[in-house]
Amino acid sequence: MARVRLEDVARHAGVSMKTVSNVINDFPHVSEKMRERVQRSIDVLGYRPNAMGRGLATGRTGLLALAFADVSLPYFAELARVLSAEAGRRGYRLLLEQTDGTIEEERAVVSSTEAGLVDGVLFQPSVISGLELAQHRADVPVVLLGEGPAPLSLDRVMIDNVEAATRATAHLAGLGRSRIAFFGHEIDSPSPTSRLRLMGYQRGLEEADLPLDMALLIPSLEISARGASASLGAALDEGLRFDGLVCRDDLAAIGALRALQERGLRVPEDVAIVGWDDISMASFTHPTLTSVAPDTLELSRTALDLLEERIAGFDGLGRHRLVSFSLVTRESAPARPR
Repeated sequence: MARVRLEDVARHAGVSMKTVSNVINDFPHVSEKMRERVQRSIDVLGYRPNAMGRGLATGRTGLLALAFADVSLPYFAELARVLSAEAGRRGYRLLLEQTDGTIEEERAVVSSTEAGLVDGVLFQPSVISGLELAQHRADVPVVLLGEGPAPLSLDRVMIDNVEAATRATAHLAGLGRSRIAFFGHEIDSPSPTSRLRLMGYQRGLEEADLPLDMALLIPSLEISARGASASLGAALDEGLRFDGLVCRDDLAAIGALRALQERGLRVPEDVAIVGWDDISMASFTHPTLTSVAPDTLELSRTALDLLEERIAGFDGLGRHRLVSFSLVTRESAPARPR
């Protein structure tokens, strides 16, 4: 079967080739009636635009980049899957970039080197400063994800980490836990993510009339279940005791399960645990994990909406959007009985 051409669609719809091109490229001045007329011919004939030719005509590639520190971390892998599916629904392909959390790689993400390769970038920074991000004036639009610095010039999408940590702490207090620890933040310099979650943890303690004990802030050697297990195990071996645990992420919670079980402590009877991110394996641990669950679909749609507006030419100040989350209760910190 011969390939359907642009002129075939124009002839079938009774319009000019320019009108067909305007519809395909989603130019806003095309009337809805004309758009429907051309689209009907596209559907009937099965026309598919030539990607290379369309890119030359519009200056767009149909590619987006998603950049973050470590593709092996379960939350980012699962978020990438949701973002990829949503981008595909909008006609884009998503490319993954791993920065390894280095300043050189993160600077490359917001430099002009991406121009012409992708139409836009979704970026979760780890180490780059807010000042450097504020100076970003590259040719490629960028939307930030997560809790890092977000200057007025760039769009950013995240959940309310303070409120989520407050709710997680309140949930444990509501179960009657009075020595609630926070576990899994960095040892030397807490990240913006950890700082926000620690703020929410402290607020949750205050609202429950529980004291803040600095000894109950337990850092982890690294962001991994292995490092978390070793860190919490060492704290337990030194005699630290608690009956509730708010974890910075689900990997810390999984490591905590191992450390507690190895020392004969029961979850949730002796220690109730709340994780964070609600990764897929949270439903398969023993016991299963209660976890803060960001709405990754809402996050993906919101971020892509903002990015598409930037790609289309929006040049206003940055929009900072909060998306919803929930606390998914499972066996490690079950819901309170009515």
